[in-house]
Amino acid sequence: MPVPTKARLFSRAAAIALAATLLLPALPAHADAGFRAWIAGFEKTAVANGVSRDTYRRVFAGVDTPDPDVLEKARFQPEFRDTMWDYLDNRVNEESVAEGRQMLQRYKPWLDRIEKRFGVDRTVLLAIWSMESNYGRILERADVMKSVPQALATLAYKDAKRAKFARQQLIAALKIVQAGHATPQTLTGSWAGAMGHTQFIPTSYQAYAVDMDGNGHPDIWRSVPDALATAANLLAKNGWQGGRTWGYEVELPAGVSAKSLGSGNRSMSAWKKLGVRRVAGRDFPSGAETGRLYQPAGANGPSFVLTKNFSVIKRYNNADKYALAVGHLADRIAGGGDFVGSWPRGYEPLSMTERYEVQQRLTQHGLYDGKIDGKIGSGSKVAITAYQRRAGVEEDGNASKALLDLLRRH
Repeated sequence: MPVPTKARLFSRAAAIALAATLLLPALPAHADAGFRAWIAGFEKTAVANGVSRDTYRRVFAGVDTPDPDVLEKARFQPEFRDTMWDYLDNRVNEESVAEGRQMLQRYKPWLDRIEKRFGVDRTVLLAIWSMESNYGRILERADVMKSVPQALATLAYKDAKRAKFARQQLIAALKIVQAGHATPQTLTGSWAGAMGHTQFIPTSYQAYAVDMDGNGHPDIWRSVPDALATAANLLAKNGWQGGRTWGYEVELPAGVSAKSLGSGNRSMSAWKKLGVRRVAGRDFPSGAETGRLYQPAGANGPSFVLTKNFSVIKRYNNADKYALAVGHLADRIAGGGDFVGSWPRGYEPLSMTERYEVQQRLTQHGLYDGKIDGKIGSGSKVAITAYQRRAGVEEDGNASKALLDLLRRH
C-alpha cells in the first residue's frame, strides 16, 4: 500500500534532518538531540529564504540545547497580569522620571536632530527607552540578555503558540548577521528576540532601523542615537501626529457614566459640549483633534480621552497598559505631574524609597531573594503574601503602607 503523501513528505523531511544532524560535530551527552535535529532541519528553510549556509552554521555553532528560561518567561507577561496601578508604579516613578530628565539633557543635540527629522516628541522616545531597557541598563545584565538565535529557535521548537512568529523572526535575525550589522555573539536580546536599547524584534529592525550616527550600521545595541531614531521611525511610519499628545486626563459631568457617553471618537469640542472637562482647569486644544473615552479601572479610577497617538504607541506594544505608561512617563519627564484621579487600589501606596525598604525587610525575613530594585513584581508579591500569612493578616500581596508598618514592627 502506497505511503500517503503527507506521511511521505514527513518521512523525507525527517531523513534530511537526521542526515544533517549526523554531519554536526559530536556534542556532550546532555545536548538535546531533538533540538539539534530541529536546527539541522531548519537550515534548508533559512537557505530558501535567502540566508547563506555559512551564516547559518556560524550562528548556530555550539548551540545544542533550548533555553529553559525562555520558555518560563514566555508564560509570564506583566502587561496582561498586573493591575494598571501596579504596572504604572513599577515603570513611572521618581527614579524613571529623574533619569529621563537627565537623559533629556545628555542627549539633547541628538534628540534635537531626531525630533526634527521624524516629528516625534523626544520625551516619548525617552519614555520608550525607559520602558524597554531601563535606559539601556538591562543590556548589561547577563541574566536577562539572551542569544537571539537560541531564544527564537527555542520558541520555534518548544512553543507551539509562538512557533510561526519565532521562525519568521529567526530568519530575519540571521539576515541581520549576514548583512554585517551584528555578529552571532552580539546578536543579543530578550526571551522573545527583542533587541537593543529600544527592543526591536528582528523584522521590525529590518523595517525601521536607522543609522543616525552615520557609522554605516544601524546599531541599536550600542548606539543610543541609532536606537532612539529607530523608535522614532517606527512611530512616524505608523502615523504619529507631530505636536500632539497621546491623550488627556478628564473629568466626567456629575451623574454621567462613560457608558452613556459612548466610546466612539469625537472631536475635543464635541467632548466639551457633552460636559467632559480636562482636569485641573486646563482646556482642550483648538483644532480638529479627535479622541475616545477610556476608563482603564472603571468609573472609580482616572478617565482619559485618548488620541490617535495612543494607538500609534500600541504599534510598539499592543497593550493599553504599555501605551498609558509611555504617555504618562513622557509627560512626567517633560515636567508634568501625576494623574489627578486616584486608582481604586484599596490601600495606601508606597514611595520608591519605601518599596526598596519593603524588599530589604522581606530579605531579612528570609522570604525574598530577588533584586532590591523597588519594583514589586511576582517575586516580591509572593514574598509579601508569605509574610502576611506568617503575620496572620489578609494575604493580598500588596506593597502598602500597612505592610511596611507591620514589617517595621517585626
